[in-house]
Amino acid sequence: MSRSVEIVGVPMDLGGNRRGVDMGPSAIRYAGLRDRLAGLGYAVRDRGNVRVADRDEGATKDYRALDKRDLARMGAEPAHHVEEIVRVAEELAAVVADIERGGRVAVILGGDHSMSMGTLAGIARAGRRPGLIWMDAHGDSNTPRTSPSGNVHGMPFAVALGLADEPFPRSLRASVDGRNAALIAVRSVDPGEKENIKAAGVTAITMADIDRLGMSAAMEKAIAVASRGDGIHLSLDMDAIDPDEAPGVGTPVRGGLTYREAQLAMEMLAASGKLRSLEVAEVNPILDQGNRTAMLAVELVASALGQTIL
Repeated sequence: MSRSVEIVGVPMDLGGNRRGVDMGPSAIRYAGLRDRLAGLGYAVRDRGNVRVADRDEGATKDYRALDKRDLARMGAEPAHHVEEIVRVAEELAAVVADIERGGRVAVILGGDHSMSMGTLAGIARAGRRPGLIWMDAHGDSNTPRTSPSGNVHGMPFAVALGLADEPFPRSLRASVDGRNAALIAVRSVDPGEKENIKAAGVTAITMADIDRLGMSAAMEKAIAVASRGDGIHLSLDMDAIDPDEAPGVGTPVRGGLTYREAQLAMEMLAASGKLRSLEVAEVNPILDQGNRTAMLAVELVASALGQTIL
């Protein structure tokens, strides 16, 4: 792995109903991410944030929700705030591609998980088709047609897998091969997502699987699957972790990973030597307790990038 890290923030909360995850990048930075990574011997550059319009800016020409007539012309179903989310994802993809071409480690801070379609598209544009470990309580595999809510933070995995079409542009689609992707810690999946996950050939490792196998065996399986790609990208939604440990997330689901299970997962990724990029999504400081979730995010990123107990 490169010893140079570049941090990019995506202060976006357009993908879901609940406000606050747009403050996630600031919370993670405040929790000391840069200093922690520098202490591990990395040269760290913080590129700041990509620009994201607030949903209250809907009257400006640069940002509006697509109306039903637009969607009908596209043959698409509702995807709330999709125009601005796509614009942000395209901007993020350009930044990530630049980081990748420079041989550096991209660390992307969210923000809601819809940003991931931009991260993965950027990696692909730089010529790397990564294996993927998607660590999340949810499937994030809805398309606009299968989504019960129209919330785009439930769709980025489907976009990256090439399952979703309009209103998402081709430039953001199919950046990952589902046969090289593992979805782990999942415990809340919509009916349409189940079919999409199967259709894409994704290896799904549920919390029930982790209960039976143990975290070590579950991560060995996930790493083996993702190792088929060109390096591994980790997409970590903090709601993968149990709300008792990570209360400050947009859509908490009880019964998640313990602190040590999450740490073990990161330590195993680091030990594999195959992690090349990562992102952390859905930190919501408004719902947090004393910035606990952001501090945990920093610990997990550090462990994934080589921090060890001894």
